[in-house]
This record gives sequence, C-alpha cells and structure tokens, in this order.
Amino acid sequence: MTDIIKLTAAGIAEKIASGELTAVQVTEAHLARIDAVDEKVHAFLHVDREGALAQAREVDAKRERGEKLGPLAGVPLALKDIFTTKGIPTTVGSKILEGWIPPYDATLTKRLKDADVVILGKTNMDEFAMGSSTENSAYGPTGNPWDLTKIPGGSGGGSSAALAAYQAPLAIGTDTGGSIRQPAAVTGTVGVKPTYGSVSRYGMVAFSSSLDQGGPCARTVLDAALLHEVIAGHDPMDSTSIDAPVPPVVEAARNGSVQGMRVGVVKQFRGEGYQAGVVQRFDESVELLKELGAEIVELDCPSFDLALAAYYLIAPSECSSNLARFDGLRYGLRAGDDGTRSAEDVTALTREAGFGPEVKRRVMLGTYALSSGYYDAYYGSAQKVRTLITRDFEKAFEQVDVIVSPTTPTTAFAIGERADDPMAMYLADLCTIPTNLAGNAAMSLPCGLAPEDNLPVGLQIIAPALKDDRLYKVGAAVEAAFTARWGHHLLEEAPSL
Repeated sequence: MTDIIKLTAAGIAEKIASGELTAVQVTEAHLARIDAVDEKVHAFLHVDREGALAQAREVDAKRERGEKLGPLAGVPLALKDIFTTKGIPTTVGSKILEGWIPPYDATLTKRLKDADVVILGKTNMDEFAMGSSTENSAYGPTGNPWDLTKIPGGSGGGSSAALAAYQAPLAIGTDTGGSIRQPAAVTGTVGVKPTYGSVSRYGMVAFSSSLDQGGPCARTVLDAALLHEVIAGHDPMDSTSIDAPVPPVVEAARNGSVQGMRVGVVKQFRGEGYQAGVVQRFDESVELLKELGAEIVELDCPSFDLALAAYYLIAPSECSSNLARFDGLRYGLRAGDDGTRSAEDVTALTREAGFGPEVKRRVMLGTYALSSGYYDAYYGSAQKVRTLITRDFEKAFEQVDVIVSPTTPTTAFAIGERADDPMAMYLADLCTIPTNLAGNAAMSLPCGLAPEDNLPVGLQIIAPALKDDRLYKVGAAVEAAFTARWGHHLLEEAPSL
C-alpha cells in the first residue's frame, strides 16, 4: 500500500495503462490510507467507497477490452465539497445544506468522470469557501499533516491535507482570494488558480461569482497540469466561461525552463507582517531563477496595497446576493416551520441555525456595502480599485513574462490562533488576492521549509490571463531544480502520520 500511495498521478496512470497495477488496487490502497489516518486529519466530509470502487472496476474493464485510456484513467481524486455530485452529499461545509443530495453533476465533476478519474469523496472546507484555515467548517477543522495542531490553509484545507497525507494523489479546490494557493503553500503541495472563466463554474456553489475559480491541486507540477487539462475548456452552461483553447499546460510542464524569461518581483509583496523564514526562502527562489537563466525585474504595483480592502468589499457584496437563495423554502435546512410562522420567520430562523459566524459576518458586510446610500462609497469604489489593480498587472506584464512572490506571508499558524481576529485571518490572503481581482492565472509550489518552524513555504507564480502554460513552464523548472538540490520531494520531510 505504501508504495502505491507514494506514486505520482502520472506514475499511477502509467502503471494502470501497462497492467502493472489495476485501478481497483490503487483505489483500495487510497481508501485504506483514508481509513488509517483520516480520523486524525479530517480531510474528508464524505468518502464514496462504493462509487469509487465501481469507477475503478469500469476502468479495469475498459483496459481489458483494449479501449484507449485517458492520461489520468484510474487515478484517485479528492473533490472539494463545493461541486455538486449526483447522488453524493454536497454540503459546502455548511449546516444549511447538511444532507442535501444534488440531482446533477457539476460540469467539472462530469469531466472528471468522463476522463475516468476515480472520485474518492468530498473534502472539508471553510463554510461556503469563506476562510483561510478550514476552521469555519460546520463539521470541525482539518489538521495539517505536517503538524496536526496547525491549519492546512483554507478554504480548501481538506483537499490540500488529503494530498499531503497521501490520501489522494490529486484533488480539486476553488480559489476566490487564494483558497487553492494558500493551502498548497502551507502543506507543501502544488495548487493552481487557472485564468478566470477557463474552468467551468456550472454546479459549483457560488460564493463570489466574479472571483470564484475551480482548479487543480497535486503533489507535482506535471500532475497538476494533467488534471488542469481534464477540467478546463469552454462550457456553454456557464455564462462566464471563456470560449478559448486550453493552453498547452502539459507540454509546458514536461519542458520546464526559465531560460531567457523575464521574471518580475513586486516590491509590495514583502515588508511588515512577513515571516523571516518565508522571505528567506523566497529570496533563495529568486536566486535560483537567476541561476536557471531568468532575468529578474523589479516592479512597482502601488494599487496592490489596496487589494485586501477592495476584495473584502467585493466578495462579501457578491456573497450577500448569492446566499439569498438559501431561504429554507426550496432545499436544504428548514427551521421553525411548525405551521404557525410566516415564510419570513422560517427564512430568518433557518439562516440563524444554518449559517456560521463567518458567513453571517460577510453577508452583513456585503448587504451594508450594497445598501442605498453606501453602494457608490463602498462597492463602487472597490470596483474602481479593481480596475487599477488590473492596470498595474497589464503594465507589469509589458515588462515581464511572469511575476513571483511568496504565496502567503507566514507558514501554517496554530488552529484557534486567529479565530477571534478576522483581520489577522484575512491577512493570510495578502499575496493571492490581487490575482483574483484581475482574473489572471497563478500557481503555488513548495520552495522549502522555514527555518524557524520547519513548516513549508510556498512560491507563487503569476501569469497573464490565458497564459496558464507559463505557470507550468516556470513551475516545472523550479520544482526540478529544488528537487535536485534537496535530493527528494519536500513532502518526504513531513512527519509520518
């Protein structure tokens, strides 16, 4: 079992295609790993044992029939519990959808199934994807496999923890302000936020519609690229979907190089609040890029300093609108419906019982920002700042091919440490938010351990919209150089569960 769960997704697919392993063997090994460690980690909210084994048996049957298998056929995956899955619970980490069984698959779910990827189950997350630590889940926090007393990032902490704990070789996350990249950074894994609109949002429960983006999570850059290729592409069911070809991400990951590339370093992405070990590992990464043949360009993007404030007006405003559908009348939880109360009373009681404190906080903030007399002062101003951030990126990408930064200002903090300080929690997304506001593509990959706590540090790579292949070209080169320097994959240093 240990040998199987330590394989890369690409390695598993190869062994299944050659007949060296069966998809059932691979699935059983990962289910056994979940059984062994998930009581401690709590990465999963629902494990679909029967469904996963049925999918695996179908892959084996296809191979026996001589059918051509896709590049990820039979590879297990952990799916963030924000995508609808026909016949399997989708809770979005909230009590308000506890027990809800969707009658349809999200487009992303369908594409995974069509590619014969084996879905092991649904992973834990901050309620409605609102958070940076997975502590806001109504079903309890997830632990970081590097140190179970630390957070695994958020909102997609369940997906990142499943990868780091070797419960799955692939996972899916969503990124509204950094919820794929920040968990990847603090768990020593790889996470990619594709260009906004390049991966379908149909069937993904909405938090902030102009920011939300699903994307791949993995332990290696190539595995992330293979998964990216499966889930990306135009979807007529999603009105925000881009009708453009998927960039050649797998080819880029197989031919990683930064030779002759111009790499930007933004001066706003360092300073007060950044952990010394994070800055040290980032500076080493910049030196490595120079050694690999990149030209480093210093950039000044002044509007980035306003990104956090703009985001925490735009995202809550959109969430207050999106979450209005959870009224206790159509689906999900219904509280107080004893035949004597009005519909308004039932809705109020349902939301009081079903939404957690962070969701209520953001709904109230957003409702206030959108209210008459305040719309222009708050939401309108935030959208103007968003335009300035987009222009800063456009100017930057006239000078450079990609931008690099730390993914998050600190390593994983202790569970409970920032629970009573929302502002400290929001600062975890300082480096990731500008990319969401502009709609660009970005990746986080491991660049070492911080010397003060021996916890993973993430390097963020940002590329222009629809140039996602540049992330993989640079990421693969950096990953190969670091792996050669360390002599092994970073996750091999993680304490064993």
